[in-house]
Amino acid sequence: MPNRTTPLTAARPATAGSRPSRTTLLDGPAPILGAAVLWGSTGTAASFAPAGASPATIGCAGLVLGGILLFLTAKGARSLPAACTPRERRLLALGALAVAGYPVTFYPATARTGVAVATVIALGSAPVFAGLLSWATRGVRPTARWTGATATAVLGCALLVLGPSLTAGATPVDPTGVALAACAGLSYAVYALVAAGLISRGRPSGAVMGVLFGAAGLLVSPLVLAVDVRWLATARGAAVAGYLALFTVYLTYRLYGHGLRRTPASVATTLTLPEPAVAAVLGVTVLGERLPALSWCGLAALAAGLVLLTVPAGTGRRGR
Repeated sequence: MPNRTTPLTAARPATAGSRPSRTTLLDGPAPILGAAVLWGSTGTAASFAPAGASPATIGCAGLVLGGILLFLTAKGARSLPAACTPRERRLLALGALAVAGYPVTFYPATARTGVAVATVIALGSAPVFAGLLSWATRGVRPTARWTGATATAVLGCALLVLGPSLTAGATPVDPTGVALAACAGLSYAVYALVAAGLISRGRPSGAVMGVLFGAAGLLVSPLVLAVDVRWLATARGAAVAGYLALFTVYLTYRLYGHGLRRTPASVATTLTLPEPAVAAVLGVTVLGERLPALSWCGLAALAAGLVLLTVPAGTGRRGR
């Protein structure tokens, strides 16, 4: 992935929901959508882990291995902190804490509320947090197009993931689990905004993601070492951890960082909402799961929101 060390004069910080100048589908949305597709395979891959490996341990192990690999292979990552201004170094520290905070809050949330509810709250709240934080810190007011597309996509995501439980009947929701899932969404929004801000200042996207995730991997490593990790020594455990590290951390965040060069963080967080859709499709095709009609309706709504967000306004009009 190409890195830039000169200011991105063609990629000025964009307004929430607006499209930066000279952005093409392959230059912005496509890499982020590709990252979302790979993220969606996380649950299916983790299901092949040996018995006894907790979801939290699996997720943190992938972050540790993938984050360190990302740092070691990203050009300019080792020299980036020294090249940054004091303010940028503080942003790097904040971003690393936010990256580490996601698994620390998300996985306990899944234990309390279930994977479906935690996923909807975390992924659904992240675009909202990103839009509000952009407004509060940069004065970037969300556009009507972004608001409508995000609302449609979040609704579709909720129907898709919660469809089975809504069809079977309501289940009690743990308030602490909901709060933890919302904190995960906030963590996601914060590190997306930090990364986008540093990249828009001309810092190489690969180096930024390498520092953020390498530092985050070191931060969560004590949590991995504090539990039983003997499953990592098995062939199946090593294969699962290797896949998560290579494809759902290393490759995804290379793609995500590339997309952030031309895509506002508020838009990027919405573009990752297909993650549960990919997970649902893999569950049907690989694991033999079934989706009710309500979930398929949610999938359609999610697709409609993404089309509204990614297709430039005025497409099809000429001379304007």
